[in-house]
Amino acid sequence: MDVRIECLREPDLEFGRGGLSPEPKRGLRENGPFDQQESPELIRLGLVGPALEIEALRAWLPRLNGMLVSREGNSRRFRDYPGAMRALSARFEAPRHFVRALDEGRWQAALATRSANAQFDSFMDLYDGRITSLFGDKRPDCVLVCFPEEVATLRIANPKLTDAERNALERLQQEEERAQMSLFDATPEEQQLAAQLRPQAEELLFRSFYRALKARSMAHKNAIPIQVVRRQTYVEADATQSEATRAWNLATSLYYKSGRIPWRPSGLVPNTCFVGISFHHLKRRGADLMYASVAQAFASDLEPFALKGACVPPNQRRDREPYLTQDQARDLVSRIIDAYELQVGMPPSRLVIHKTSRYQPEEVAGFREAAGQRVSACDLVWLRETSLRLLRKGMQEPWRGTLCSVGGDEHYLFTTGYVPYWDEYPGPHVPAPLQIGSVGETDIRARAREILALSKMNWNSSEGIARHPITLSFARKVGSVMTEMGEDPEPNPSYRFYM
Repeated sequence: MDVRIECLREPDLEFGRGGLSPEPKRGLRENGPFDQQESPELIRLGLVGPALEIEALRAWLPRLNGMLVSREGNSRRFRDYPGAMRALSARFEAPRHFVRALDEGRWQAALATRSANAQFDSFMDLYDGRITSLFGDKRPDCVLVCFPEEVATLRIANPKLTDAERNALERLQQEEERAQMSLFDATPEEQQLAAQLRPQAEELLFRSFYRALKARSMAHKNAIPIQVVRRQTYVEADATQSEATRAWNLATSLYYKSGRIPWRPSGLVPNTCFVGISFHHLKRRGADLMYASVAQAFASDLEPFALKGACVPPNQRRDREPYLTQDQARDLVSRIIDAYELQVGMPPSRLVIHKTSRYQPEEVAGFREAAGQRVSACDLVWLRETSLRLLRKGMQEPWRGTLCSVGGDEHYLFTTGYVPYWDEYPGPHVPAPLQIGSVGETDIRARAREILALSKMNWNSSEGIARHPITLSFARKVGSVMTEMGEDPEPNPSYRFYM
């Protein structure tokens, strides 16, 4: 059997003044953010939470503007934080008139509520009212929301489900658990990663406060992105990371959520639109349980956006995976091209669609039909979890970017693995790759490089490495939040509201 192994070069990211680096922290320190302005920017933050939590957070936030020393062992991975001015050419400020403390009487009354559902609703009304009070003409760039532990971990059984719906979802959940365990030698961590991109019945069986608040706040007119912060970020006694690491991650996230771009991928073919297709559970049409599809689009020259696709009945599945009909697939791609053209002024010259299951003939026909009328090239790429292992001589795990081809028609890409510029593998077990393939002929090596580049677009972390490309991870986040939405509304299209 012919086995070929190649280590692809880690893709560069582009920063201010045209600077390039594969590593976000180094690139920001040396060149500043991609959209760096001539003069430093002031990023104004709103604060919402219990009074004592807000007091602690306000005392810590100025630390984002100064230098902080990392205490972690690997100085290549855990770099000192140089301060917002040096890293982002910006300064963070939380003006007093953007601070909204929760009413203490209502907070205590909610805590004392015996009914879990009533407590959930009381906290939701309390937080939502204070958050939306900041959505006026004079408004912050982003709203920081303090979650004490009793709220951060709050979840309830979905009270809107009928007994029949609950039974159906529990059967689906058992089926999903069996599918997850089919990764025969996967570790618990790998099983969890595999589940991140699957439809999950649990998301409709239970309501989590975090997800519900995200959905409710973004549904308001003139909404502002929110950033949830827990005590381990701003209370030293609860912290599990050094101040420098916490500051890097929070500052990067706030910079992006405030409407700015820390970095973007370098080397992607211009005018290419990358799309991820995901499915999730959503209660619709009376007593019917449906899969709802979501598409997320990303390109170097536009803001990532999401679109809601068609609803799929549970019996519209093959190999336990939902799929789109030809009409549904054609309509979704047509809408994506329309949205891209509206932002950029022209349709994309190339479309790349990512999916976590193999394409069904109906999907291929619909995608090709819609793309063929307006786009000169279209690649249909699928990615899925695998239990393949590679072992290197010596002590190092396989490098991130390792591409293994078996027999010429099976291809495996390590999006996790040893990172040479950190001199470290940031994982607990031997890494497992993603299997990648396509419908029809394509340059697998080029598709693998694109996937690697798109796995570095998680602006919620300053490390710049994720297992899945943004096309799929964003679509999955939209899907999970949509379980909290009503039947008809389109999701807010902006990535800033979901990360």
